[in-house]
Amino acid sequence: MTEETPGFDEHDEPADVSDGAASKKAADAADSAEPSTSEGPAGRAGDASAQNVGLTAELDQVRTALAERTADLQRLQAEYQNYRRRVERDRIAVKEVAVANLLSELLPVLDDIGRAREHGELLGGFKSVAESLETVAAKMGLQQFGKEGEPFDPTIHEALMHSYAPDVTETTCVAILQPGYRIGERTIRPARVAVAEPQPGAQSVKDGVDGPEQAEGSDAGDGADTADGTGKGGKDAKSKDSGGPDEG
Repeated sequence: MTEETPGFDEHDEPADVSDGAASKKAADAADSAEPSTSEGPAGRAGDASAQNVGLTAELDQVRTALAERTADLQRLQAEYQNYRRRVERDRIAVKEVAVANLLSELLPVLDDIGRAREHGELLGGFKSVAESLETVAAKMGLQQFGKEGEPFDPTIHEALMHSYAPDVTETTCVAILQPGYRIGERTIRPARVAVAEPQPGAQSVKDGVDGPEQAEGSDAGDGADTADGTGKGGKDAKSKDSGGPDEG
């Protein structure tokens, strides 16, 4: 009855093996849990720093894009301002050209009005119409120029007649055949004038007149010296007088 049963021993050995394996697994799990617990804050800090670096890089990209868009907007605004100035300048130039063309067509009418005024024919209703036309032309910027006696300027004068005059010292406008007109600094028509220049021999004649006067003055001086007996003539006469008795 004391004989051992083989099946009972075999059953106990596997039970011991399973218990040892379970305890080993539990120890391994505890060992693996301890390092993860100790390395947890460092890992979170690393993740936070990496996230900050990414956000900083993204912020730099946004700032760069904003600077580029701002520069583009400023460039577009400057181009628009230049465009507006160009359009305004062109508009003013076109207006000036249109006004100049219109007034150029009216210049013959203004010339007729001026001739009628010179001959005393600007009377009655024609006079009021002519004055109204001249007033409107002046409001549009038309200015008349050209006067007798002013120096000749080829940029604003057109010489149709030429002569010489003794009473002028430079090329001078002596008669206004047709007045000139301008708008601001732009000349629509130059003044058509008759000019006179100084006579070519006037200066030489003047110099020749001054020369004989000086010569006569010098001769008179010599004569005075001779009369006093102190000049050259006086010395010659004295020596001649003194030489007479010696020869006798």
